[in-house]
Amino acid sequence: MNTATVAYTTQEQATAELERQGVDVQWLTCTANYGDGNKAYTPGNTPTSGRETVADVDCQGESKDGREITVRGKVTQAVDGKCVRGSLTARVAGKEWFHVGVLGDCNAPDSETPTPPATWEPDEPDQPDEPGATVTVTETVWCKDDPKCWPANGK
Repeated sequence: MNTATVAYTTQEQATAELERQGVDVQWLTCTANYGDGNKAYTPGNTPTSGRETVADVDCQGESKDGREITVRGKVTQAVDGKCVRGSLTARVAGKEWFHVGVLGDCNAPDSETPTPPATWEPDEPDQPDEPGATVTVTETVWCKDDPKCWPANGK
């Protein structure tokens, strides 16, 4: 479980759940970390129980009507893009909105390409630029001996 997966999946699923519950999310940005290194969580405080990595998650955002949104908690499992398990609390304008052990659908079918949420709109001039998730895909193509790779084949 890496922190990037935890942050991205929490952001996606928290936004979807807030929207489902009637909050028009303008933006939401999440970070995740292991705090004091790779902390261990022992269910039931029993040393013989299975140990799971715990990531602390902190999300900050704003609704379209200007209310502050926070989502905070601990994540013990992240299923890439589908769900996070742990203990997460969302607050809107300081009021607890939800407290859950699972965000998302861990049994959802795999998707080859991520799709933007239904409420996604391209940046418009009247909307301020707000932080959000950025996904970069880099592909290295080796074409040393392929004349199509070089403009005019170096001529």
